[in-house]
Amino acid sequence: MSKEKLAILGGDKTIGTPFKRYNPIGAEEVDAAKAVIESGVLSQFLGTWHADFYGGPKVQEFERMLETYFDVKHAVTVNSWTSGLVAAVGAIGIEPGDEVIVTPWTMCASATAILQWNAIPVFADIEPTTFCLDPASVEANITPYTKAIMAVDILGHSANMDALMAIAKKHGLKVISDTAQAPGTFYKGKMTGTLADVGGYSLNYHKHIHTGEGGILVTNDDEIAERLRLIRNHAEAVVGPKGETNLVNMIGNNFRLGEIECAIGIEQLKKLKGFVEGRQHAAARLNAGLQGLPGLRTPSVEPECTHAYYMYPMVLDVDKLGVSRSVIIKALEAEGVIGLASGYANIHMLPMYQNKTAYGSSGFPWSSEICRREVTYAHGICPVAEELHERTYIGFAMCMHELDEEEVELMVTAFKKVWANLDSLRSHVDQ
Repeated sequence: MSKEKLAILGGDKTIGTPFKRYNPIGAEEVDAAKAVIESGVLSQFLGTWHADFYGGPKVQEFERMLETYFDVKHAVTVNSWTSGLVAAVGAIGIEPGDEVIVTPWTMCASATAILQWNAIPVFADIEPTTFCLDPASVEANITPYTKAIMAVDILGHSANMDALMAIAKKHGLKVISDTAQAPGTFYKGKMTGTLADVGGYSLNYHKHIHTGEGGILVTNDDEIAERLRLIRNHAEAVVGPKGETNLVNMIGNNFRLGEIECAIGIEQLKKLKGFVEGRQHAAARLNAGLQGLPGLRTPSVEPECTHAYYMYPMVLDVDKLGVSRSVIIKALEAEGVIGLASGYANIHMLPMYQNKTAYGSSGFPWSSEICRREVTYAHGICPVAEELHERTYIGFAMCMHELDEEEVELMVTAFKKVWANLDSLRSHVDQ
């Protein structure tokens, strides 16, 4: 490994040119969007019971393609994955005060979607290797008020769906898969995100495929699918004329995805397999290059699973290294490595949960009678997630960069250079 002087200590940096930004949009998407604009039909949704309640031609074409691609009975597009999560929680019939178990190691919308229906998020810990929900912690957090589990396939790897679905069956719970970061991956031969009662994917700009903003819901349950469509599009105005008798959570929204976005999505979906394989190839090269660096753990992939590498997740043994995570990251950034993250998330520590105030100023819903027990969000309830976030996790945002062969090799060189000079870091950099 190179012993040349570290850039953070005045040496030359390894990477002189920033990594290229990820841009999966090509001529096909431009032509598809142009055709929609020229048609003049930018949306064809009507928020009434009408043939156009389900949207226009590109919405319908995209949804049918998604059903085929993900091998599901129903795909429902929405204007963001946050909207998709809100619709999913409502569609499975969650009631005010019901508890939904969720991971703290996720984007905040996973838990906020639960609160949108005045239900109570309960945080279970994560596995130290996949960073997904730990089934044992989920089981330990079930109470008489638990009604669902939200399994987040974080960073690009599936949660342990066999174990989580078995727990759900045992306790009569529904399961939502938040697969925002792992489209096009597999869990034991099935598409990740399709094993739950309802799942789905993000089409946000930094995901594997994107339409700027957007989301996809998938389910094999006919009733859930129709309820997703109703919540998406002004349910309260539609249920009467449509003849719906189950009025639970039929509070509608405008979660509709437009024709331009769906036209772009059609072209993006054709490329998804290649995009995921490109990330997997880059990750394999990183794994090989970083293998053997002491105190650094590269990503784990469980048997019969594949990884989309939305992030390239690593764990540091900071005690063994004798150098803090923040110093390691500063040294790598000085070498020109961009897109590094110190920690990921502990959303149970956000002010809303620490103060237990979501709606109004009185602490609703936790302070009301609908919350039937004291739910704690104290530091220490998710020790694995907390240790990773606070001390040991380091992630590289593969989702934000093209990461060609040369860039992978430069990144490996930068890591090896820092590791070869750990003594210098210990001696000269303030910990």
